[in-house]
Amino acid sequence: MRGCGVRLAIAAVVVVLAAVVVVVVVFSRGGEVRTPGCTVSLPPPAADQEAPQYTLQPQQMDNAAVIAAVAGKEGLPAHAVTVALATALQESKLRNLSGGDRDSVGLFQQRPSQGWGTPAQLQDPVYAATAFYRRLAKLPGWQSMPITEAAQEVQRSGAPDAYAQWETVAAAAAAALTGQYPAALTCRNIAVGQPEVDLVDTANAELGTARLSGAHPADEGWRIGSWLVARSAALGVDKVSFAGQTWTSESGAWAADPEAGQNLSLHQVPAGATSSG
Repeated sequence: MRGCGVRLAIAAVVVVLAAVVVVVVVFSRGGEVRTPGCTVSLPPPAADQEAPQYTLQPQQMDNAAVIAAVAGKEGLPAHAVTVALATALQESKLRNLSGGDRDSVGLFQQRPSQGWGTPAQLQDPVYAATAFYRRLAKLPGWQSMPITEAAQEVQRSGAPDAYAQWETVAAAAAAALTGQYPAALTCRNIAVGQPEVDLVDTANAELGTARLSGAHPADEGWRIGSWLVARSAALGVDKVSFAGQTWTSESGAWAADPEAGQNLSLHQVPAGATSSG
């Protein structure tokens, strides 16, 4: 898609995102109102074009990070993450809902009556994402299907064409969360306190490994680093470094850091302390 088509596509995404990104919390420091948000920034598609950016609420990106992490644990590529994120954006706006149409539950609005699991299971994002991916993986030719077609084959929605509107933002988030681009995901104005969940248990459940710090190939390091940033509030992580760059909850951005080194490292808020975003 080029020229006018690109501008129309971007405009459509902006309109769609306006309906998704609803500010629920703001911070104020020195009279400045600061809005929490997580942004995906990708390289410009051409030298004369602006770099695409997409912003979601922190809780939306937190859920997106879980969905992307589970795909890696299941051995599935970024395309699977795009299908899953487009589905969750359409079904729940990436919110872990306790109810919905009829007996629909959770991020994907899966229904116990259709054999997806119990309501309690379907409100566990790891379980829900795993169930989605395992049905997707059984679908012949899903890797080459259009996003909306693959999503519909898994979900059997009453609005089969609705998933297409989320393809652009889902693909961008999937690219960032699977480590395809360095420092592509940032979260700003996040109030990071003590961990809400255990880091080791959560990493094992979502990523399939708790070996976070240390040497990693570039894509793996950025995959884990993006997961840590997106899940920073729940994990109590206020600093992540990799490949010479550092993100902090204070700055809300990745920046060159001569002390960072090439290995992945992280810092959690100590007991009794709070790191403000």
